Amino acid sequence: MKVVFHEDFYEVYTSDPAALAGRMESIVAELPSWVELIPAEPADLQDLLAVHTDDHVEHVRSQGLYSIASLAAGGAIQAALLGLEAPSFALIRPPGHHASEASSWGFCYFNNMAVALKYLLDHGKIKTAYVLDIDLHYGDGTVNILQQYGNIALHNVSAASRDTYLEEVNEAMDRCRSDMIGISAGFDLHEDDWGGVLKTQDYFQIGQWVRQSALRNGGGCFGILEGGYNHSVLGQNVKALLTGLAGQ
Repeated sequence: MKVVFHEDFYEVYTSDPAALAGRMESIVAELPSWVELIPAEPADLQDLLAVHTDDHVEHVRSQGLYSIASLAAGGAIQAALLGLEAPSFALIRPPGHHASEASSWGFCYFNNMAVALKYLLDHGKIKTAYVLDIDLHYGDGTVNILQQYGNIALHNVSAASRDTYLEEVNEAMDRCRSDMIGISAGFDLHEDDWGGVLKTQDYFQIGQWVRQSALRNGGGCFGILEGGYNHSVLGQNVKALLTGLAGQ
């Protein structure tokens, strides 16, 4: 399984929880031996402008965050392209699902998922897509950008209990009939993170369901790192999702 990553993601770029020292290290330390790391490359400006306004891009640039944010967005595009052939994952930061066309909040700057899916659509790689957002927080930015496209389904999992949450994901993947499934993979709903709901093995199950849906559809799938702030469990949770996605 290919995982898109760059050593620049180790750097502390702001004071927010998504940029704390040790976050990416905690994940890399848990990556299985069967993972192949692919160096992330920055997104081109036109790829960012396909979903964001000029003013927003310049606002990110003025904060000194353009380099790291465009590297994350580019890594998302790479993972999406790789996902056409086999399940893949973008181990990137800053996260992106709170970034809208002309604004952002919640530790996000560019909407990595929107940039990646728009790239696939604009280059004729897919005709339909499905976003499964499993983060604790509603992916408002992704919805704001992509809800205008009738060929992209958006699902923010909303169930409050573990059993109903997993049932909702399972049913969603049973119904999914898209060329590409993109997981906005936040891990902050874990029982030892901010949300306090899911167990580590649940991420494995979610990965399996997404993989099975993609195989049934004859399409692809990939994940993008969003939230997850307890470094002592984050790596294990990411590993569980990857293992499910990879069919290991």
